[in-house]
Amino acid sequence: MVKGEQRRKQLARQKYERQARRRAETRQKTKRRNVIIASVLAVVVAAGATAYATAGLVGADNKNDAKASAADRPKDPCAAPAKGEPSKKQWKKEPKLTVDGSASYTAKLATTCGDISLKLDAEKAPHTVNSFDFLTRQGYFDHSPCHRLVDSDLHVLQCGDPTGTGQGTPGYTIPDENLKDPRLKGGVYPAGTVAMANRYDGRSEKTRNTGGSQFFLVFQDSKLPANYTPFGTITQGMDVLKKIAKAGYTTDPQTQNTAPNATVVIDRARITKS
Repeated sequence: MVKGEQRRKQLARQKYERQARRRAETRQKTKRRNVIIASVLAVVVAAGATAYATAGLVGADNKNDAKASAADRPKDPCAAPAKGEPSKKQWKKEPKLTVDGSASYTAKLATTCGDISLKLDAEKAPHTVNSFDFLTRQGYFDHSPCHRLVDSDLHVLQCGDPTGTGQGTPGYTIPDENLKDPRLKGGVYPAGTVAMANRYDGRSEKTRNTGGSQFFLVFQDSKLPANYTPFGTITQGMDVLKKIAKAGYTTDPQTQNTAPNATVVIDRARITKS
């Protein structure tokens, strides 16, 4: 009987230890996902780059990560970029608010991988659409690479930085808007959403209202807190985005940026008001 009781206690203890390990692993996965969200969608300035170095964990889940050899990666599905140099323009303050909330604004991104068309919501996100319109008309997005792709938990392609580093800004910031949009219910940015990246770190309110020029295109429903201004929807080009995603991404060991394997460059961006 004594030996039987000891065995029972031993088994109970082993079960408890297994449950404790599983709980610890779950906490670690949750922490990892939160770090990924903060680091991937932040416009990371040089001073903050080290704080988000753990974003390198993103690539570990992708079969086309840096660990794969070049021969293992899918063929680049995109064409060579058009001749031209990325913009180096900078402005000291946000452009004057001239957008017409009652008008219809559409944007077309002619990329090396295909055309992507957007319908912009000037009524719900006037500052964001006004800035996007201004930068587009200034040629700011022309010849700029889409520098970040995530296709694990989140499913987004991030563009809008002419430097291609994830650190570029137009020199000014814009306020967060439309964060209570009903489309974001349940902490999900639905497929087809166009939203602004920013430097919000999830801790300090001082890091809010820090959007600039970088935006991301959601090609599959993505669990994400409502911290990033949704300012439009994708009306054409979901097939282009999925083609880019299929080619995978590579994690840079120095910057931890997850660059798409496809050569994604916005050759020309144009906006139409009607």
